Amino acid sequence: MKKIKFEELKISRDVLKAIEDMGFEETTPIQTNAIPPALEGRDIIGQAQTGTGKTAAFGIPLLERVDPDNKNPQAIILCPTRELAIQVAEELKRLARYKRNLHTLPVYGGQSIKRQIKVLKKGVQVIIGTPGRVMDHMRRGTLQLSGIDFLVLDEADVMLDMGFIDDIEKILEDIPQDRQTLFFSATIPKTIINLGKRYQKDAKLIRIAHENLTAPSIEQYYYEIKRGDKLKVLTRLIDMHLPQLSLIFCNTRKQVDELNIQLQARGYLADALHGGMNQNQRDRVMDKFRNGIIEHLVATDVAARGIDVDNVEAVFNYDLPQDTDYYVHRIGRTGRAGKTGTAYTFVVGKDIYKLRDIQKYTKIKIERQNIPSLNDIEEVQIEKFVSSLKKYIEKEHLGKHTKIIEGLLEDDYTAIELAAGLLKMSLTDEKEEENDYRDNFGDTGAEPGMVRLFINIGKKDKISPRHIVGAIAGETDLEGKLIGAIDVYNNFTFVEVPSEMGAHVLNIMKDNYIKGNKVNVEPAKPK
Repeated sequence: MKKIKFEELKISRDVLKAIEDMGFEETTPIQTNAIPPALEGRDIIGQAQTGTGKTAAFGIPLLERVDPDNKNPQAIILCPTRELAIQVAEELKRLARYKRNLHTLPVYGGQSIKRQIKVLKKGVQVIIGTPGRVMDHMRRGTLQLSGIDFLVLDEADVMLDMGFIDDIEKILEDIPQDRQTLFFSATIPKTIINLGKRYQKDAKLIRIAHENLTAPSIEQYYYEIKRGDKLKVLTRLIDMHLPQLSLIFCNTRKQVDELNIQLQARGYLADALHGGMNQNQRDRVMDKFRNGIIEHLVATDVAARGIDVDNVEAVFNYDLPQDTDYYVHRIGRTGRAGKTGTAYTFVVGKDIYKLRDIQKYTKIKIERQNIPSLNDIEEVQIEKFVSSLKKYIEKEHLGKHTKIIEGLLEDDYTAIELAAGLLKMSLTDEKEEENDYRDNFGDTGAEPGMVRLFINIGKKDKISPRHIVGAIAGETDLEGKLIGAIDVYNNFTFVEVPSEMGAHVLNIMKDNYIKGNKVNVEPAKPK
């Protein structure tokens, strides 16, 4: 597709200067197709993934249309999540750097509405917000829509999936009909087309050619496996490749929660992200992911929209996506900012036909791989150990330790035997540390699928079941509803938790505090 230099577009000098400061010279495919008609005032339905430059595709025409001398709201951009609203607001600020007296405001839940009202009273031309918070301002009368002549729905398909259709239609109906309306969406289902027919005027439909939808910097593989082997294959791939940050996609909230618990129980630094979580919960999880506190983020497609983390090394399609476009969106989370990435897809049974559709649609070949064996993983670990050992030997002073080895050689051990023994002991110690408290409960007298734990506090410490549930759920992220039977006695308590979470709960709760009491937690003996 032919690219255009930004200087060839009919845009003002101040916007062009900001684009130059950002280091951009040529348009991306979505910008090439969307900016010229948008500058002419056309309504648009554009298919564009996150990371393709779509914010500039609607942001540049928006900034050209807004009058800085008019202090009233003139443009609204609706986004499905707080994260995306903030991201869009930041991008617009960069584009409007040299636009004097032009003010933007992101409005979303989780932030003080009084602060937003205060800024709105001072005068704001561009509003970037989530549908719920925009509706809140409309009900309060703090956001007047009579002067709006430019509207953007960003990630339109996600907003519909999240159930915002009623709010969106109310907002569209309250804005003057002579506005310019732009829809941008990673997928364009019939619901988007129908919405366009009702609320747009002769909209130009823009679809990016398939070859522009996938990044060449992403290696893509698939594994044909049995449904019951998914977790085993996932953990083997993680152990083999050791990605610093990875995204693991599931199709349902329930599967996200279950897989997250299973990974945490096996000692992986994982957390969950899905639409059933409130905004504060999602913010906490994303902060942990960005800062590397967690290494593996298990997510649904809707929740993962707007994630903009450059260092994601791997994407796992634990469930094959239900929509072909979602595959492209998922793998686009890795291989960003000039880096390489890898996408692994699990195929079960008839999924193979859907995978063929994906390959045909994206015009790429996804390579079939064999499931790594335990020996494969061990070989990789040994290679990494030997590499680290060589670097260590070159860097450290080993005089004292050399003398110890020389002494052992005098005891008739060969150098090969000593080195092999140290290597095996090192790898074994690492495994034993990894498996600490894992699957070593035996029979604890619990219900099937559960393990029973003993806690050394009880009624005398004014403890009730709700204190036990609150402490375990709060410290371990195990949902309270998954905690089983709780028996509180005078001096101690028994509690049942899912067997796959037993090690995780035990590790975190031992030497922790419940209602101010330091507790000892250990596997219970059979009843």
